[in-house]
Amino acid sequence: MCDARQTFATGRAARELELRSGEFDLAVQLGEVRTTPAGTDGRPGGTEVPGRRRVPAEEIARLQAEPGFPEALRERIRTVSTTEAAALMGIGPGRVLRLTRAGCFGPVRFYVNRYGAVVWLYLAAEVTDFADREPGLMRGNTPTAMRMMLDSGQDWRARQWRSRRVAQLMGQTEDPWEAAAVLAAVLPPEEVASVAGNPVERSLLRRLRPTLATVITATPAARESFERVLTADEFDEVMWYRVNLARALERARREEPGRLRPPATATSAGRPGQPPSFLNRPSWTTETSSLPSRS
Repeated sequence: MCDARQTFATGRAARELELRSGEFDLAVQLGEVRTTPAGTDGRPGGTEVPGRRRVPAEEIARLQAEPGFPEALRERIRTVSTTEAAALMGIGPGRVLRLTRAGCFGPVRFYVNRYGAVVWLYLAAEVTDFADREPGLMRGNTPTAMRMMLDSGQDWRARQWRSRRVAQLMGQTEDPWEAAAVLAAVLPPEEVASVAGNPVERSLLRRLRPTLATVITATPAARESFERVLTADEFDEVMWYRVNLARALERARREEPGRLRPPATATSAGRPGQPPSFLNRPSWTTETSSLPSRS
């Protein structure tokens, strides 16, 4: 019997669950492994350090007791490339590319190669689920609405990755300033400065900024591509995050005004509860939607 109060550092938890570091991180992001905030001493109860998490012993015991552990857990978080997704769906990679650009299903991870090209990875379970749910899109002509969108250059992959990642991070915090920092993290610096006019607020948002992704960028081209994935750029997406950042800041100012005490060296330069529904995925057999919606 495990001690319900005992928690493990993430490295130890990954070993107990027989997961590699990257697999464990994805399992946490997807909610397959429940974590709790950790204090400054690495244990619950102290002042929380943004981003630091621990895993309750009872959560590890629950997962270890599941039938098929650890293979069943690994299968739920297995990711595939575009080519591998095509093999699972029984269609060509080109068609998969068009489906993903059109937002039919979104990526969960990415990396950037040395040439600056973003390589997207998808959950195998979501790929097969989509193929079973939408057999009409596996063959035949591309629906007119989808074809027009793709011909105009639309690509929903980065937007969907951002919306998923923001929702994951929002679900991990009840702190209003941390929630605001999550929204600010995907906005360009000038947009954050426009919404958060107070330099002390921008400094706080910068200190609380979460890690959206950890990707090796060996070349300037790779670094530029990485930053593009992290940052909202299309007008409707930027406006949606601006509006929700403004709302989050109003809540934070009202609930925790004491957090705005200026640090010793405040600067005016800035970068970047239930989580909202960040995206209504378009259904190409019915209608399309270009804006995330707030539930």
